[in-house]
Amino acid sequence: QVQLVESGGGSVQAGGSLRLACAASGYTARMNCMAWFRQAPGKERDWVASIYTNGGSTYYADSVKGRFTISQDNTKNTVYLQMNSLKPEDTAMYYCAASSRASCHYNYIDAWGKGTLVTISS
Repeated sequence: QVQLVESGGGSVQAGGSLRLACAASGYTARMNCMAWFRQAPGKERDWVASIYTNGGSTYYADSVKGRFTISQDNTKNTVYLQMNSLKPEDTAMYYCAASSRASCHYNYIDAWGKGTLVTISS
């Protein structure tokens, strides 16, 4: 089993930056894909970005492409989400997720973190 703990959330003004971190522990060797999702109040949980643990290929939702960067430090079992040029619509709870399957599609997620709150003011 894998445990995920997010950190780095907070409140910033529009145009600012934040870096989220997700520390993984447990049987991390089985994980093929790590991802960030977010959920705004009253809305569904949406995929934000994914990274494959072997090879490091990355993928982004159109809404964050060019502003967010997902990366990993395998020596620390940690995945990061660098968020730049933040907008009020980026306000949400951000969740780290891990999948042992071929993708980080929502239905394939094996483990979720508890989330970290990001609030962007205009």
